[in-house]
Amino acid sequence: MENSERAVVAGILQAAEDGAPVEAVEAVTATIAAALNALSVSLLIADLSGRALVRLTHQPADDGPGRRQDEEAAEVLPFDGGPYEQALRQQTARVIPGHGRWTVVAPVTERGEAIGLLEIDLPGEPDDAAVARIARTAHALAFVVIANRRHTDLFEWGQRTTPFSLSAEIQRRLLPASFTCEAGAFTLSGWLEPAASVGGDTFDYSLARDVLHLSVTDAMGHGVASALTATLGVGSLRNTRRRGGSLVAQAEEANRAIAQHANVRGAYVTAVLGRVDLPTGRCELLNAGHIPPMLVRGGRVLPVDLPANFPLGMFPEEGFRSGELSLLPGDRLVLVTDGMRDRNAADVDLPATLLRLAHLHPREAVRALSDAVLAAAGPVLDDDATMLVIDWYDGHGPRNTTAGADPARVSPDE
Repeated sequence: MENSERAVVAGILQAAEDGAPVEAVEAVTATIAAALNALSVSLLIADLSGRALVRLTHQPADDGPGRRQDEEAAEVLPFDGGPYEQALRQQTARVIPGHGRWTVVAPVTERGEAIGLLEIDLPGEPDDAAVARIARTAHALAFVVIANRRHTDLFEWGQRTTPFSLSAEIQRRLLPASFTCEAGAFTLSGWLEPAASVGGDTFDYSLARDVLHLSVTDAMGHGVASALTATLGVGSLRNTRRRGGSLVAQAEEANRAIAQHANVRGAYVTAVLGRVDLPTGRCELLNAGHIPPMLVRGGRVLPVDLPANFPLGMFPEEGFRSGELSLLPGDRLVLVTDGMRDRNAADVDLPATLLRLAHLHPREAVRALSDAVLAAAGPVLDDDATMLVIDWYDGHGPRNTTAGADPARVSPDE
């Protein structure tokens, strides 16, 4: 990185810190525009639907496009297979010629999580060095967004194409802050396609130094009661995990917590809990009354056979047993909830679909799985459909990245 580029990055960070959280992106894009002699600069963030980008702007009230909240505007740009969608999927900057200007769109990405795109209009055609510089600037912008969205609802509001119900609001707080994570030995991505009345699904993960923790849970029922039961389950699982408890200890503590504190008599949560030893690929899994995990290996989809356990909260004094699986390079481990198989969703041939999507990065695979379920059982689902996909590569340690993503792991161009 040249001194001039270091100065730009320093200016980006200073502008973000000096402005209020809601003004951080505007301050940063103004700094970028000045440094690159750009005609205009915009941040397009990924919509929570996973099927559009959203351009956020601050402007006096007028009749412009998109949703409005006070003087904040959100313009939704649905994916159409064009260069914007391809830049996000391929994690590669794209140059688009126009009338009297050239547009560069570059992924705003951190550890494989596609936050959105940086859109820059230039007066002339950029060379390869300029495009690479814009890509690195977009990567820096990812950290600005991550830092500032902790302090304001602006980004969350912009990403919501439709309003959330109370149960959906509770449920969203139970999900990890990032739905995708790339590391040296693995890549994972999760997705939750909610039902009309939220069905209590969650997924979770946490990366320690040498261990990947993961879970998928499904609380009984729908609506606020289900979301509150899910809160008990996820809160207990995280608490025991953060105290260093084993999978069995996590299940036993959550089992007692749900049985003791749930506000609905007979409430329970089905779950699959997992721990992957990153240096070896040894994967410990515990199934508490849930759909068995699936392993995509060598062109086949195999159910993972695990000891049977009751759901969490059903019998407070019940013990739990876990099983083991040795992951091999090229394996894909898939965890889903029963919303993937309920009623019309059962029309989706899940094993065949998993094989058809095996070439996709987990980030795109979970969205394609969700699209398949919506096509079969939508447009409104009877139950939440949740999935967590983990690709295992082996080789625990640093990864090779360009602007926040590993170029060797992106989905192929279609």
